[in-house]
Amino acid sequence: MALGFTEMEARVYCELLKGAPATGYRLAQALGKAPPSIYQALASLEHKGAVLVEEGEPRSFRPVPPDEVLAALQRGFETRKREAADALRRLHAPAQDDRIYHLKSTAQVMERARAMIAGATERLLFDLFPPPFAALVPALTEASARRVSIAGLVYDDTPEVPFDCVRSSSADFTRERWPGAQLTLVVDAREFLVALLTPDGTGVKQAIWSDSVYLSCLQHSGLSAEVQLSAPPSARARMSRTISLIGASPPGLRQLVGQPSSSIKPKRGATR
Repeated sequence: MALGFTEMEARVYCELLKGAPATGYRLAQALGKAPPSIYQALASLEHKGAVLVEEGEPRSFRPVPPDEVLAALQRGFETRKREAADALRRLHAPAQDDRIYHLKSTAQVMERARAMIAGATERLLFDLFPPPFAALVPALTEASARRVSIAGLVYDDTPEVPFDCVRSSSADFTRERWPGAQLTLVVDAREFLVALLTPDGTGVKQAIWSDSVYLSCLQHSGLSAEVQLSAPPSARARMSRTISLIGASPPGLRQLVGQPSSSIKPKRGATR
């Protein structure tokens, strides 16, 4: 039914899978339904390409193999998805509004996270517990391949990935005491996502997203400082140039202060 079949269509198709060919009369007996409703479902299933009809007297029906049905449904969905995307894109007029929005489901949080990563152009910072980190590694790796500068905190052994991962200096304490799986992303200092997921990463306790450049710059500054404090001393000088708010001068900071990046230069000794 979740694939778009009515309850009757689903019952008829599944009954055919268990034993076919079958007549409409036999299906009605097996399912305890009136023949007219069975024949209506069979006609719809034939239209959807889920059953084959053998003409004769009486007619008999055979199910199309599940793999073929699912493949056809997938192709149909992709076609409808492209058409809907084109139509919705023409309607959508994105505008920055600097507000804070609450996200309520894990799917919503993770899709927003992936969309943010896909839209990153220069700098991306993260603070990720193991479940969300594992889910987002492919997207982060793809962004790194686009030469987006990525760095962040992890709470397990430092993984082998093509971007900077720093094990939090308080990883053991935080994983033991923190009330869930943390997910924090700051992209280009233009937008941020902060979410507290359930410990296994399948539920949402609290999550907010905003495209306020002011708040995003503050998030970037604080998170970059945490990453640098947890990083080995040998990496801190490099990170002060590549991830600190002033040293890196991400797009959000340039937008906030109304200056091109070349005119934003840190004073001597400034790293944030």
